[in-house]
Amino acid sequence: MTGAVAHERRLGALRAGVTILICLIVGGCSLANAPILDPKGPIALAERDILFRAFAIMMVVVIPVFVMAFRFAWRFRASNRQAPYDPNWMSGKIDAITWIVPSLIVVSVGAHVLIYTFQLDPYRPIDAAVEPLEIQVVAQDWKWLFVYPAQGVAAVNEMAIPAGVPVRLSITSDTVMNSFFIPALGGQIYAMAGMRTELNLLAGSAGRFVGRNTQYSGDGFADQQFAALAMSESDFDAWVAHAAASPDRLDAAAYGEIAKPSIAEPVAYYSAVEPDLFVGIIRKYDRSGAGRAANGH
Repeated sequence: MTGAVAHERRLGALRAGVTILICLIVGGCSLANAPILDPKGPIALAERDILFRAFAIMMVVVIPVFVMAFRFAWRFRASNRQAPYDPNWMSGKIDAITWIVPSLIVVSVGAHVLIYTFQLDPYRPIDAAVEPLEIQVVAQDWKWLFVYPAQGVAAVNEMAIPAGVPVRLSITSDTVMNSFFIPALGGQIYAMAGMRTELNLLAGSAGRFVGRNTQYSGDGFADQQFAALAMSESDFDAWVAHAAASPDRLDAAAYGEIAKPSIAEPVAYYSAVEPDLFVGIIRKYDRSGAGRAANGH
């Protein structure tokens, strides 16, 4: 009787522990705090599905390992006198399974990721038949500058896009290497001084999303975030008109002030942009004669 009572107590403690663990996991992983699991655009959705499929493939070996670990621990516990003891037991079939199955999983995951890596090339247009919205992005200490060349406006720490319209981002840095990332819309890509990278995104619906730098870059790194606003085309036109009404103009002098390090910089709008500003930022890191001449050195 005493053994049965102790066994029930152990089972009760195990159930309580599992329940507490599940509550902690679920309580800390709401979708509101995990935009990668709740994507708002086709690129982020495809990337999430890759994650889920790769996870499911790996569970083919992970789940049996955990099941067998608990089963063996229970079967060969010290109190079980019925479990046979055979230290010299060997099985070629089991050895083959333990090597072949993980190998197949590695090949499957590798092929899966390889195929979708090409399909989700960040430089690849989302829809070649639709003219994308062009935005030039500059990483600074510790803020983001967004220039709209066709609209002739710019904004600091705020990026507005029309929902349902492809967006092509040309990205560079005017400081150390940064990493541009909007988790709800798509994967990250690096921003590097003197170089231009590209990212194609699309917001499937209107919303307000958080963008950030995921590459540590110094004192203001934690506050280097921006708002990505997906809106209707009419609302986007109104946003452009609001920016165009700003008394501030993004000329060389204004850009020099923006480029100075600052932390938690508020949103700012500019009604005009210096011609070829983005190209000039890239060229100033060019050590060739052409780069120095372009920047007046």
